[in-house]
Amino acid sequence: QVQLVESGGGLVQPGGSLRLSCAASESIFSFNVMGWYRQAPGKDRELVAGIGSGSSTTYADSVKGRFTISRDNDKNTVYLQMNSLKHEDTAVYYCHAGRGYRAYWGQGTQVTVSS
Repeated sequence: QVQLVESGGGLVQPGGSLRLSCAASESIFSFNVMGWYRQAPGKDRELVAGIGSGSSTTYADSVKGRFTISRDNDKNTVYLQMNSLKHEDTAVYYCHAGRGYRAYWGQGTQVTVSS
């Protein structure tokens, strides 16, 4: 069974940075796409950033220029570098991996942006 383990969340002041990591239990080459979603209280889960097996990327408009998604194939890990964080970035961040019609999710990591 595929396991995705997120880490790196926490409390940060506005304007600060965090790097989230998502470690997969198997080779990330096996996934068509990996990405990060987030869900704030009372809101739907939304895509933040995605990266394909060929390393093409996509970003939500709200994070373009501030967040960067990357992958380390040797470590089976996907990262989300988050800079210039804003209050509205506060949410639980989930790692996602897709293979065919199957979707896998991590347990989520809390990111809180507050002064």
